[in-house]
Amino acid sequence: MSLQISEIKEVFYLNGKINFETTSFFKSYFNSIKRDRVIININNIKQIDKEGLDVIFDLIKQGNRNNKLFSIVGNGCKEIYDYFNHLEVA
Repeated sequence: MSLQISEIKEVFYLNGKINFETTSFFKSYFNSIKRDRVIININNIKQIDKEGLDVIFDLIKQGNRNNKLFSIVGNGCKEIYDYFNHLEVA
C-alpha cells in the first residue's frame, strides 16, 4: 500500500504507510507546503518504520527552526512522541 494524503479544513489526513518506499514522497510533499502550521492526522496509517519516523522528526525540527508548527494527531501519536523524546535525550 502506498501513501495517500488528503486535506480537509487545514488538516492533512494520511492513509497507508510511511516507510522506506514512501518517505521521499512524504518529505517532498510537506516541504513544498508554505504555511505557518501543518497538522497531520495519522489515524489511517498502517505502518511507520524508522525511516518514516526520522522524516517526521526532521520535519518537526525544521518547523521549529523556522518558527512553524508541525504537529501530529490521531492514534499512535503518543508512541511517536515517546520515540522523539527518547531521541532528544540520547
